[in-house]
Amino acid sequence: MTASSTRCSRNSPADAVSRAAEVLWRRSALWGLRWVLFALLALCGQAQAANPAAIPDMRLEQTDEGLFLTAVLEFELPTLAEDALRKGIPMYFVTEAELTRRRWYWYDQHIATEVRYLRLSYQPLTRRWRLNVSSEPFDSSGLGVALGQNFDDLADVRAAVQRIVRWKIAPAVAIDPQEQYQVQLRFRLDLSQLPRPLQIGALGRSGWNLSLARSLRWSPEPTQ
Repeated sequence: MTASSTRCSRNSPADAVSRAAEVLWRRSALWGLRWVLFALLALCGQAQAANPAAIPDMRLEQTDEGLFLTAVLEFELPTLAEDALRKGIPMYFVTEAELTRRRWYWYDQHIATEVRYLRLSYQPLTRRWRLNVSSEPFDSSGLGVALGQNFDDLADVRAAVQRIVRWKIAPAVAIDPQEQYQVQLRFRLDLSQLPRPLQIGALGRSGWNLSLARSLRWSPEPTQ
């Protein structure tokens, strides 16, 4: 009786399964890495597409007449808002300053709130910009009591909107030199003033977003 033996193949089923699993793992890792890179690029693109908005400078001045606010706003007009402006549709903005007295034992006490309304419009025929500023909301009956100024360039009118110079936000009698205060400054594009079809189309669209806010703690100067 003759005995025979056969060498085991180097490519055994177990080895083949192991190599296949390794290939699948590498492919999965590669696809996962690709998705991570895609997500990072998308986030970077969103960050670059979004116009940064900030209030880099905000100062308070106390006089015998009251408390005055000076600030600089930094923003770019939303793309859709600028397109609408150039088609003759005015844009409305609201600037709000709120003064509160700080209280450690309870909610801060409201002292005063001042609101400033702005209406920015463009005349395609004359190619001129007009900015109206009012202490009262604009309505359909007209501009009411509002200060108006004309500009030849969008950059100039935007610079005017971005500057707040010695805006009186509280009377002197409202300030107690023994207390601590906080001022909240807010600026936004008022979508409620847009024509109804634009209001519906603007909801939830980043191309219309424009909102800034900053708070500042303030201590009155001691009286002499």
